[in-house]
Amino acid sequence: MAIEIKAPTFPESVADGTVATWHKQPGDAVKRDELIVDIETDKVVMEVLAEADGVLGDIVKSEGDTVLSGELLGTLNAGATAAPKAEAKSEAKAEAAPAAKAAESDDELLLSPAARKLAEENGLSSGEINGTGKGGRITKEDVLNAIEAKKNAPQAAPAAAAKPAAAAPAVSLGEGDRIEKRVPMTRLRARVAERLVSAQSTMAMLTTYNEVNMKPVMDLRSKYKDLFEKKHNGVRLGFMSFFVKAVTEALKRFPAVNASIDGNDIVYHGYMDIGVAVSSDRGLVVPVLRNAEFMSLAQIEGGIADYGRKARDGKLSIEEMTGGTFTISNGGVFGSLLSSPIVNPPQTAILGMHKIQERPMAVNGQVVILPMMYLALSYDHRLIDGKEAVSFLVAIKDLLEDPARLLLEV
Repeated sequence: MAIEIKAPTFPESVADGTVATWHKQPGDAVKRDELIVDIETDKVVMEVLAEADGVLGDIVKSEGDTVLSGELLGTLNAGATAAPKAEAKSEAKAEAAPAAKAAESDDELLLSPAARKLAEENGLSSGEINGTGKGGRITKEDVLNAIEAKKNAPQAAPAAAAKPAAAAPAVSLGEGDRIEKRVPMTRLRARVAERLVSAQSTMAMLTTYNEVNMKPVMDLRSKYKDLFEKKHNGVRLGFMSFFVKAVTEALKRFPAVNASIDGNDIVYHGYMDIGVAVSSDRGLVVPVLRNAEFMSLAQIEGGIADYGRKARDGKLSIEEMTGGTFTISNGGVFGSLLSSPIVNPPQTAILGMHKIQERPMAVNGQVVILPMMYLALSYDHRLIDGKEAVSFLVAIKDLLEDPARLLLEV
C-alpha cells in the first residue's frame, strides 16, 4: 500500500518551506517513525517521519524545492521490503580485479566529492595525499597541500625516467590565486536579515547605554552556585537569570517598554514573555520564556539551558520561538565589549549584555578595580520616550548592583 509523504502543516506565520535533506533514497528500507526528510522554514527545521515500515518509493520534491503546507513530497510503500543489494556482475570480474575494487572503495570512503574532483584534476591519487580528517579522511585542504608540495618538490633527473611520461594536468590553484565559495543563504538567515532591515527602516530606533558593577552578583553567585546546583538537580546558576529577573521587575515599573505597536494601536501586555537570543549553526534564534515574571532563578536557568541544547540540535519548535514582549541579547559570551542591538519587531525594546571587564572605578574618592559590564537598551522612540528608556535601564542597573532588591521588589 502506497502512503503519501506530505509536508507538515505550517503555522499561519510560515508561508512555505524548502526541502533541506532527504535522509532516504528510493528503494531504501524505512522503519516506522524513522526520519525521512527535513523541511527548512524561515524559523525552524521540521522533520517528516515515516508513518509505517516499508520502502521509500518515488520522490516528488527534490532537495532545494519549495513546498507548501501539506504538499506531496513522495510516497512510501508500506509493508514492502527492500531489494537485496546488487551482486557483482560476474564472479570472474570480481576475482580478476579485487585490488582495484578495494582501492576504489577506499577512495570513496577517504575522499570527499570536492577533494576527489580536485585530486583528479591535478593527477593525484589518494596514496599521495596525507589525510588529516576524521578516520584519515582526505579533505579539500589536504589536496591543496599535496598540490603545493608536489609543485615545490625537486624535479627528478632525466636519467631516472625510463619512458617519457604524459604531461601532468596544470595546477589549478597557485599561491597567488584567490578562492571563492558561493552557497545559498538559509531561509532562517534570510528571514533574520529581512526582519532586521525592516526594523531599521520602519522604527525610530535609538540606543541608550549605561554600565553596571557586576561584583555583587558575582559574589552572590560564587557563594551559592554549588548549593544552588545541588538543590536544583544540576541546574547551574549563571548571570542570565539575574538579568531576566531584573528586566521583569523593571518592566513592571515601565509597562510601555513591554508594549508593542500594531498599526495605529499600542498593545500593552499584561504578561512578560522574555525572548533570549541564542546563536546556532543556522543563525540567530530567539526562544521565549513564557510568563518569566513568575519564574524562579532555577526555572529561568533550566529553561535557557534547555533552549540552548535544542538550538544546537535544531530541535526548537515554532511555538517556542513565537511571540515575546521583550528580548535580551548577550554578546558578551563572544567577547563583545559594546554594541547596539536591533529591536525585534513588533517588540519595542531589546537589552544588550556585554563582556564583563575589570576597570578602575572611582568609589567614595578611591580608585577601585571592579568587574564592569556595559548595558545597551535599543528602543522604538515612537512609543518610548528617552526619559522612560533611561529610567528603565537605570532600574536594571540598580537591581543588579543590589540583588537583595530583586527579592524585596524595591
